[in-house]
Amino acid sequence: MPDQPTVGALHESVVTALGTGVVSGRRPAGSVLTLEAISAEHGVSRSVAREAVRVLESMGLVESRRRVGITVQAADRWNVFDPVVIRWRLEVGDRAAQLISLSELRLGFEPAAAALAARRASAHQCRLMATAVSDMVVHGRTGDLDAYLQADKLFHQTLLEASGNEMFRALTGVVAEVLTGRTHHGMMPSKPNIDAIALHDEVARAIRMGEEEHAERAMRAIIVESAAAITEDTGAAGDDDS
Repeated sequence: MPDQPTVGALHESVVTALGTGVVSGRRPAGSVLTLEAISAEHGVSRSVAREAVRVLESMGLVESRRRVGITVQAADRWNVFDPVVIRWRLEVGDRAAQLISLSELRLGFEPAAAALAARRASAHQCRLMATAVSDMVVHGRTGDLDAYLQADKLFHQTLLEASGNEMFRALTGVVAEVLTGRTHHGMMPSKPNIDAIALHDEVARAIRMGEEEHAERAMRAIIVESAAAITEDTGAAGDDDS
């Protein structure tokens, strides 16, 4: 007999189905769900449905109230910093608008984080960023985008940690989802931009040399280049659709 799905797998499946339904607009704000309806629709027990709803409540996607039911919340109530919400919005929402919004957010904190890293980064963190850049060069040449993505994520994760600021460090998941979204949704060129890689190297060097202004300026340039590439890509897609 085929393996039966585990409770954990069922729970994750229901969370994903309900969550993507909300962020895509298929379940509009103000609509009301019930545990009975969720259980019947997804073929799960009430306890699995209840746990799924609790996860969605923690994301601000729904609100559960006695004698009212489970109400889908408007977008201004969502926890838009939750990496899972970001992932869903990139999968089923307005992908371009989400990526541009996230790029604007990154402009608000990553350059500052780079400047702080130039002041606070340890030798080990500097080595990690240098290694990540080296890997980006190698994988950029071969066109191995998945390996390139892993190196890129390591670079930005290390930079945020090296800032020594717990608030910046907590945004690591946000940046990771931006980078992952571009790659997994075909918004990266087959061969990554060599100028973008050079900017990463510039940031790493500036941090290692303790050059705060230089690190901040180069980090800003990375994000501006990425946002421009996203805008160009979505603009070309729009032209193809017309």
